[in-house]
Amino acid sequence: MYLLIIAVLIIALIVSCIQIVPQGSAWVIERLGKYNDTWQAGLHLKIPVIDRIVRKISLKEQVADFEPQSVITKDNVTMQVDSVVFFMVVDPKALTYGVERPIAAIENLSATTLRNIIGSMTLDETLTSRDVINSQTIEVLDEACIRWGIDITRVEVQNITPPRSIQEAMEKQMKAEREKRAVILTAEGEKQSAITRAEGEKESAILKADAVKEERIRTAQGEAEAIRQVAEAQAKAIELVNQSKPSQEYLSIRSMEAAEKMADGQATKIIVPSDLQNVASLINIIKESK
Repeated sequence: MYLLIIAVLIIALIVSCIQIVPQGSAWVIERLGKYNDTWQAGLHLKIPVIDRIVRKISLKEQVADFEPQSVITKDNVTMQVDSVVFFMVVDPKALTYGVERPIAAIENLSATTLRNIIGSMTLDETLTSRDVINSQTIEVLDEACIRWGIDITRVEVQNITPPRSIQEAMEKQMKAEREKRAVILTAEGEKQSAITRAEGEKESAILKADAVKEERIRTAQGEAEAIRQVAEAQAKAIELVNQSKPSQEYLSIRSMEAAEKMADGQATKIIVPSDLQNVASLINIIKESK
């Protein structure tokens, strides 16, 4: 019976000496009160009473979200700055024996660094230079924290909150800028509209003038063509008359017909040759002259 109890106690002791470190963790081990080893992920054996697990440390990337800090800019504006720090433990031994409260140390160092950086900037520079603030902060923090076995991977300034009076002044300024841009855009639109309208009227006037010009040219060409055709027809008629060699009687008859047409006009007096032969003679003279 005693042997069974002793066997159970030995088995329990052996089982308690078996330690399994999970992935992404590291355990710091002391032997007789002095640092002995850092256990990585896997199976390990601990000597009872002699070995002691001092600290279990996560090797994953961690985030520390700090409370807003009061900072004063170069132009004496007090504002609240809220920052977030991302970090990883790269040396568990240095973290265990290098700093007592690492998160509080990072927070205080971050606040001091932000005060120094923003204190050298004006309000406008602070609001527009977050990347500069982040890069300078991470540089200072990483240089200090590496001695504690901590690697600062990223620093982000989440919020920069100026005083209420400054916010109201900025809002008024932004409103004035928006109204100014709206007035400028409206004026530009009206100017462009006037230019477009003037160009349209100019093009319309040019087109109308071209249409009138084209119409007059066509009218003149039509009248000239009509005169030419009438002249050609008259010349053709005279030529045909000359070719037909009309008799004196025919010429006398045509002269009489011409006199009748003249009598149908609006003239109050018509002088008719006493001898129609004279008219025929005149026509012959004209014909011989052709």
